[in-house]
Amino acid sequence: MSTAVVRGLGGALPGKVVTNHHLSAVMDTTDEWIRRRTGIVERRHADETESTSVLATLAGERALASAGVDSAGLVIVATSTPDKVCPATAPKVAANLGLNGVAAFDISAVCSGFVYALATAAWAIESGSTSSALVIGADTFTRLLDPTDRTTSVIFGDGAGAAYLAAGTPDQPGAIHASTLHADGDGESLIQVPRGAGSFFEMQGKEVFTQAVTAMSGSLQTVLDSAGWTAAEVDSLIAHQANLRILNAVASVAGIPAAKAEVHLDRVGNTSAASIPLAMTDAATKGHRTPGDRVLLTAFGGGTTWGAIAMTWPSISVVDPH
Repeated sequence: MSTAVVRGLGGALPGKVVTNHHLSAVMDTTDEWIRRRTGIVERRHADETESTSVLATLAGERALASAGVDSAGLVIVATSTPDKVCPATAPKVAANLGLNGVAAFDISAVCSGFVYALATAAWAIESGSTSSALVIGADTFTRLLDPTDRTTSVIFGDGAGAAYLAAGTPDQPGAIHASTLHADGDGESLIQVPRGAGSFFEMQGKEVFTQAVTAMSGSLQTVLDSAGWTAAEVDSLIAHQANLRILNAVASVAGIPAAKAEVHLDRVGNTSAASIPLAMTDAATKGHRTPGDRVLLTAFGGGTTWGAIAMTWPSISVVDPH
């Protein structure tokens, strides 16, 4: 049986930078309040030309270039902000990349979307259904927000991140060693955009914090056990970039030093399904990781959904999305 191996990463961010000071000029908040509660300093907002598919296409192009390839047998786009309700965004992205004819579909798991998509692509490769896959997390989440609501508008940003996977062996850098996915529909009201014209994103912050920490730390232990690793052997934790307090709490409960947790949200905010691949791309740009390092990915999102992946760090070069 083949092992799925990450061989390329890419990211894309909108051009408009929105700082905490910009937000404090239009709503009842301050730079100090936002930093203290979230760890975010600035984020990116997409303009009318920067749709989810546009950002996803650019991230996908960069991931393919990072891997040194121009094709993939499967395209999965994780997004909660598709260009249209129907059809899915993935076929359009695939066509933009010159990949007409390959399987292409969306996954909607909100902030867990990339973990869901990466695990699904890995299963497809391991089963022999395809020998390669392009997985993209992309969201223009700011379009779902009430611009006057400081509890949500200060948190989110827009962007896209992508990973290219190919069939390989477990000893190769970038190999995916274990994954776990979960959902609990009883918690759908915790993170939602209610149906109806003019509806904005809603989140029950305190309850989400508690459940996210429990769910992500639990799923981390599951993949550690499956991979045969201990927390002490982990070199890096790349968790969904929701806010700094959640990142630190997840690391603490999982027994991983906070210094090993990658932090990218300070410059981009919570980019939903794009947050993990963007953080991975940022880590690669900075040279934070060495090929073969043991890395854990984990996320929690609406649905509710959550999961984790254990992998080794790939041997790659990337384009800085900033």
